[in-house]
Amino acid sequence: MNERGKNILLDVTFDLSIQLIDYCELLEENRKYVISKQLLKSGTAVGANSREAQGAESKIDFIHKLKIAYKEAEEAEYWLELCQMSRHYPSPSKDLKQQLESSKKILGKIISSTKRNLR
Repeated sequence: MNERGKNILLDVTFDLSIQLIDYCELLEENRKYVISKQLLKSGTAVGANSREAQGAESKIDFIHKLKIAYKEAEEAEYWLELCQMSRHYPSPSKDLKQQLESSKKILGKIISSTKRNLR
């Protein structure tokens, strides 16, 4: 069952993936294939892992899957920073960076509150 529209995490991470696809197409147009591929894989994995977490077998499994999503967000942030700092790459939009930051904040809050509820 698709939970988009009812789940802010899924909405934000899906929108992040769409923005990343668009940005990676721009990178591809500029023949920046290696970083484009790395960014696309890590960035879209944020949403994929968040969605997978919705079917977790336990709260611990849920936390684990969201931690993977958070790690992928950290990696995507690294690739975006490289693109922004390199004079040979098109800079990512402010909106894309904000969407990634929002995803990380939501993931962090869900992880910490779920951990608290385990006690």
